Amino acid sequence: MTSKNLMNKRGISIRGKLRKMMKCICSGEQMGMDEIIPSSESLATRDYSASGYSSRAGENERKPDTSNIEEAESSLRESGFLNYEEARALLGRLEYQKGNIEAALHVFEGIDIAAVIPKMKLSISRKCELQRRRSQSEAIPPMSMHAVSLLIEAIFLKGKSLQALGRFREAAQSCKVILDTVESALPEGLPENFGADCKLQETLNKAVELLPELWKLAGSPQEAILSYRQALLHNWNLDMETTTKIEKEFAIFLLYSGSDASPPNLRSQMEGSFVPRNNIEEAILLLMILLRKFVLKRISWDPSILDHLSFALSVSGELRTLAHQVELLLPGIMERKERFNTLALCYHGEGEDMVALNLLRNLLNNRENPDCILELLLASKICGESVHFTDEGIGYAHKALTKLQGRCKQMSSVANCLLGVLLSSKSRSSPSDCDRILRQCEALEALETANRTMIEKDPNVIFQLSLENAEQRKLDPALYYANQLLKIEAGSSVKGWILLARILSAQKQFQDAENVINAALDQTGKWDQGELLRTKAKLQISQGCLKKAIETYTHLLAVLQVRNKSFRVGKQLLKNRANHHRRLEMETWHDLANVYTSLSQWRDAEVCLSKSKAIGSHSASRWHSTGLLYEAKGLHKDALKSFGKALDVEPNHVPSLISTATVLRKLSDQSLPVVRSFLTDALCIDRTNPSAWYNLGLVCKSEEGASAMEAAGCFEAAAFLQETAPVEPFR
Repeated sequence: MTSKNLMNKRGISIRGKLRKMMKCICSGEQMGMDEIIPSSESLATRDYSASGYSSRAGENERKPDTSNIEEAESSLRESGFLNYEEARALLGRLEYQKGNIEAALHVFEGIDIAAVIPKMKLSISRKCELQRRRSQSEAIPPMSMHAVSLLIEAIFLKGKSLQALGRFREAAQSCKVILDTVESALPEGLPENFGADCKLQETLNKAVELLPELWKLAGSPQEAILSYRQALLHNWNLDMETTTKIEKEFAIFLLYSGSDASPPNLRSQMEGSFVPRNNIEEAILLLMILLRKFVLKRISWDPSILDHLSFALSVSGELRTLAHQVELLLPGIMERKERFNTLALCYHGEGEDMVALNLLRNLLNNRENPDCILELLLASKICGESVHFTDEGIGYAHKALTKLQGRCKQMSSVANCLLGVLLSSKSRSSPSDCDRILRQCEALEALETANRTMIEKDPNVIFQLSLENAEQRKLDPALYYANQLLKIEAGSSVKGWILLARILSAQKQFQDAENVINAALDQTGKWDQGELLRTKAKLQISQGCLKKAIETYTHLLAVLQVRNKSFRVGKQLLKNRANHHRRLEMETWHDLANVYTSLSQWRDAEVCLSKSKAIGSHSASRWHSTGLLYEAKGLHKDALKSFGKALDVEPNHVPSLISTATVLRKLSDQSLPVVRSFLTDALCIDRTNPSAWYNLGLVCKSEEGASAMEAAGCFEAAAFLQETAPVEPFR
C-alpha cells in the first residue's frame, strides 16, 4: 500500500471518528472507552476562536465556518483523541455561530461545568505560577490554557444563548461562574499578558462587561451593583475603553435606578481613604475618576460625564464642588456660554448671587453672544431677589421678551412672570403712592399675560398671580387663583396650602383656614409639616385658643428636633434646607415666647428665648421678643435697648421699628418727631402694616398743629388693612 493511500484511509477514519463523536454528543450518549483514549493533550491545545466567531445570534444566512473541523482533524492526526467536554464546547460554538441558539444551548448544557471548574482553577493558578517563576520544573497543569479558554468561552456562549432566549437570571449565573472561577484562582488579579496566546482574556472582558447588564435585565439591582463592583475592584486586565464604559454605566445605574446600594466592602484600603456611604457618593466618586482620566488625557472628552456629575452634585447640595470642577476644565472643552451659565447656576444655588450676577453680566455684555435668552431670564430672576437690582432685572426681562417675540410662548410666559415679580418688588420700594400704584398695575398685567400665554399651566405663574392679588388686597381673585393652584398641583405644594390659608384668614374665615391646614397636614410628610403647623398655631391664636396654640408649637418643636437627630446620622441635607429649618425652629421659639408673654408667664417666655439663643445668638426677631417681654413687665427702658439691638442686627426689621416708636411715645411726648420717623421708615418698607398706620395716626393726633385729616387718613388705612390682614404676611 502506498503512503498516499495510507494517508487517505487515515483521514477518512479521523473524519469518521469526529462525526461519530458529534453524533454521540447530540444524542447524549457516551463513546466507548476503547474509542476515547486518555491523553495529556486534547483538541483544545489550539486556539479554535481565531476565526469566524461572532457573539451575535440570528445570523442564519451566514456561511458556516469549516475551520473548526479542519483544526479538529489536525489535532486528531496528532493525538487521535478528542476530550468530551471540549468537543461539546466546540460543537456548541459551531451551532451558536450558525444562529441555532436552542441547539447550541442543548449542547452546552451537556458540559459538566461543576466537574471541570476545579481543574480550570488549578490550571489557571499553576499557569500564573509558571509565568511568575519562569520555571518548567513545576507539575504540569491538568488542562492546557487553550482548553481552559475553550471551556470558559463555552460557558460565556451558554450565557449569551440564555440571554437570547430571555432567561436572564440563568444567563447571569452562567457568566458569574466565569468570574468567580478566575477570581478564586487568581485572588490578586490577572498578571500582564495573561491568556495572550489564546482567547481567554477577550472572553473574560466580555463576561465582565455583560454580567451587570444581565442582572439588570433579570430585575436584580443589588446583584447588578455587586457585579459592577466586582468588575472594577478586581484586576481583570481590562483595557481603558472597557473600564471607562463600566464606570460610566455603573454611575448612571447608581443615580437613576431607584435602588439603594449598601456601602462597598473593600478588602483592602489605605487608612483614611474615602468610602462612599450611599448611591450618590459612589456615583460622584466614579464620575470624578472619569473626569480625572480626561484631565490626564487617558480618555476622550464625553460631555455626558459632566451632565451626570452636575446632577449628582446638585442633588447632594455640593454646587460649590461642581463649580470647582467646571473651573478646572481646560479652555475649549466647554463653550464659554455654557461654562458661564453653569457657574452662575452653581453660585446662585450656593446663595452667592453677586458672583452669579457678575458672571452673567460678563456674558451678556459680550456682543459675541447675541442669543442668551436663558441667561437673561436667570439674571432677571437673581435681580428679583434683591431690591437693589430691581431696575437692572426689569431691563433683562424686557430684553428677553424682545428676543422671544414670535418664538416660544412658554418661555415668553416665564419672562412675563419674572417681569411681574420684579415690578411688584419695585412697587414695594416706590417713594410715592402714584408710582407704587402704577407699578402694581404693571405687575398684575405682566402676570396675567404670563398666565394667558402659557401652553401648559405653570404653577409658579399662578402662585405669583394669587400672591400679587393678595398683596394688593384683591382677595377674591387671589382666592380663585389659590384654589386653581391647589387643583393643578393636586395638593403637593406646601406653599400653595399656606397661601390659601392666609387668604382665608385675611377674609376672617379662620375656621376654614384651619381646616385647610388640617387637610394639608393629612397629605404632607412629617418632615415637611413645619410651616403648616406654625400657620395653624397662628390661626388658633387669632381665634383666642392660646392653649391649643401652645400644644401646636410644642408638637412642631418636637418634629423639628426628631428630624434634626434623624438626618444627622448618615445623611447630608442641602445647606439651604438645613438653614431654613434652623430659622423655622428659632422663629417657633420666638412665637411661643410671645404667647407666654401675653399670658404673663415670664419664666416660660425666658426659657423659650434661651432655647432660641442656643440656636443663633444674632437674631433680630429674638431681640424683638425679648423687648416685648420687658415691655410687658413695665421695663420700658430695657425694652427700648432690646429693640435697638434688634435694629442693629437688622435695620429694616419692621416689628422692631414699630415697637421702638410705641415705647418712645409712652416714655415721652417730646420725642414725637423721632417716633414719626421710625413709623415712616416702617411704612416705607411695608405699607400694608396696620399697626404702623395706627401708631402714626396716634402720633398725628398728639402733635401740636397736626392735621386732623392726616390722622383720620392714617386710622382709616389702619382699619382697612386690619380688616384684610392675614395671620402672617403673605410673603
